[in-house]
Amino acid sequence: METADKSHASVLNRPSLVLNKSWMPVHVTIARRAICLVYRGVAKIVCTEFQVHDLWAWIALNAESAEIAGGCIRAPERRFPAPEVIQLLSYDKVPSYAAPFSRRNLFQRDAHTCQYCGKRFPTDRLSIDHVLPRSRGGHTSWDNCVLACVRCNSTKGDRDLKSTGLSLLRPPRPPRWTPYLNLRPSEWLDSWSPFTTGYDRRSATGS
Repeated sequence: METADKSHASVLNRPSLVLNKSWMPVHVTIARRAICLVYRGVAKIVCTEFQVHDLWAWIALNAESAEIAGGCIRAPERRFPAPEVIQLLSYDKVPSYAAPFSRRNLFQRDAHTCQYCGKRFPTDRLSIDHVLPRSRGGHTSWDNCVLACVRCNSTKGDRDLKSTGLSLLRPPRPPRWTPYLNLRPSEWLDSWSPFTTGYDRRSATGS
């Protein structure tokens, strides 16, 4: 019984993408909160076919499949899958697409991957490298900072890139994901892809 309760709690905590009424992503919440919004009538559940349903229509639509699918939300005499995408019915604001420069966001942009050798490392084995060193006029910005492992950072030192023999995996640039989507892009669900085109969705390996 305890295992079943934990499984149900896990389903309720799954991520759910929140769209505004213009179909633009504005936030990521959890399934529990998404269901509450739909129940209150301020949002509807979105299917992959861009159809929207209220809670009762969603339950009826999945009446048969929910019985055999794993990871369903259980209610008295009903089971239904957790909503992965919902649309707010009156909210039409547009989120900011500019992620602020910060250490945390830089690690997310570069996916914990050294931008010189291409290998992933734990946080404590990576440092922030200025492509053009600050001693040579380089700025601390999206366009001049990358993650570097201890070995590559030591090899580069305080020299400009051309004189080191190193090369970048890709030119550093500001990421296009919005901070309102509060998950790593590699953690986004496949069902979100029709609504997140144009965002930065790199894999965990930084590819």
